[in-house]
Amino acid sequence: MNRFMPLLLAFALLAGCGSDDDGDDVANRAIHLFPLHAEPDIARGGAIVDAAGREVLLRGVNVNSFAEYWSANEFPTTFPFVESDADLISAIGWNAVRLLLSWSRVEPAPGQYDEAYLDQIESAVAVLASRGIYTIIDLHQDAWGATLAARPDEVCGPSSRPAFGWDGAPEWATQDGGAARCTVVAEVRETSQAVRNAWVAFWNDSPGPDGVGIRTRYARMLGHVAERFATVEAVAGYDVMNEPNAFFADDLPGFAALYEESLNEIRSAEARAGGFSHLVLFEPSALWSALGQGPPPSFAHDDNVVYAPHLYTGGFDNGPITDAAFAIAREEAALFGGAPVLSGEWGSDPRRASNPDDSYFREHQRLQDDFHFSATLWTWRESCGDPHKAADYRAGRTPYVWGEFDVDCATNEIIGQRDDLVLQLTRAAIRNAPGRLDVVDYDPSNGSFTAAGSNAGDGDLILFYPSSHHGSPVIDDSDGLGDISETPAPGGNVYVVAEVLDPSWSISLRP
Repeated sequence: MNRFMPLLLAFALLAGCGSDDDGDDVANRAIHLFPLHAEPDIARGGAIVDAAGREVLLRGVNVNSFAEYWSANEFPTTFPFVESDADLISAIGWNAVRLLLSWSRVEPAPGQYDEAYLDQIESAVAVLASRGIYTIIDLHQDAWGATLAARPDEVCGPSSRPAFGWDGAPEWATQDGGAARCTVVAEVRETSQAVRNAWVAFWNDSPGPDGVGIRTRYARMLGHVAERFATVEAVAGYDVMNEPNAFFADDLPGFAALYEESLNEIRSAEARAGGFSHLVLFEPSALWSALGQGPPPSFAHDDNVVYAPHLYTGGFDNGPITDAAFAIAREEAALFGGAPVLSGEWGSDPRRASNPDDSYFREHQRLQDDFHFSATLWTWRESCGDPHKAADYRAGRTPYVWGEFDVDCATNEIIGQRDDLVLQLTRAAIRNAPGRLDVVDYDPSNGSFTAAGSNAGDGDLILFYPSSHHGSPVIDDSDGLGDISETPAPGGNVYVVAEVLDPSWSISLRP
């Protein structure tokens, strides 16, 4: 039963009522970013919670504009990040960006940090924050680093190919022992012996050029970054390392040590700077989604950590995404005290969104809602010079880039936004929910949206509704809520803001 029927008329007429100051207040409440922390829960799965005591579902996209990639051709490896990107990201309804940083850019020489580079990151964080978007700082790597591309005179065997370079580690931390830079299995980047050697040296914390172990240097680098952002509320947290290459039993002690040392350095840095404890994201190995390799080894941690596997099931083979993949992620998170789950990457060929018989993107997001997982899509903009496209050029194919923008790979010019994909990504979504979320259910076919929660204290319920697709929302039913109002959101959408009055609450919207 709707206990607030008189509010329905007020809600429908809100655009013409109230002072401008009231509207500004609602808008500010809708996009204000509070510090985040994790609340582990083995029984039902952990949650990400803000300082106002509200569960937060971080949904968004990866942005690679600040990554340092090996150059595959004459095109730039990335597109720059500009303010209009933040506008478009917020118009989709997203509240998070996983922002890629490269160790090679942060620490170009042992113990020497590029503050100008970190200034660029700080500026991007501020731009995103002004749109109500959190930043997850991701120390990204693929196949170790950019410097392990095949040499010009590399000789590879008949069943191998010269390796491409990738991104991540600086040259000074790269110890490949002079091994061949050739991939031996269908150009799989991790099969290069030079890449394998570099990882073994890292896991063993082999001394760098200054005598300090390279794994130690990596953890200290993370501490430096964390000290820089220790008091920044718009930084959700730090992803310690993207898709670590820990494939063998001998790697596991170093894998656990990486997470322990990095966490210690981050926490020490936050304390030195008088900041607060940010989320620390930890991932399984790079083969988790492909081979089901399991969680990382146990390591000493506090409660403010988030399990961050990449839920790519069905993404690369045009298959379905299943709830089994999500269930496995939750079961593995339980091994770490019931940490919340954030899929740092997910996605597939954008053309699947134009196929009416393919429900991959919508189904993945439905499962994110069902499991209350946070997630960031791969990727925002992809350049034709990205090393992910190098195999296409080698094979004589014109590459097709992922992301929300179509790009002409003959010229690397952006043609325009992929409307079919963006339509499927623009969904009704919870931004902040007092207490714990029990139900999140959006039907993109008719625009209906239902959410419910329990154990709520004080604080606003805030949700995003895609009125650009469905028209203005009407409250079908509500319980435990008062002072329901709406305010414009980017892209012709709206934020719905409501005061939670009871520990248990619910709301149902329709066009």
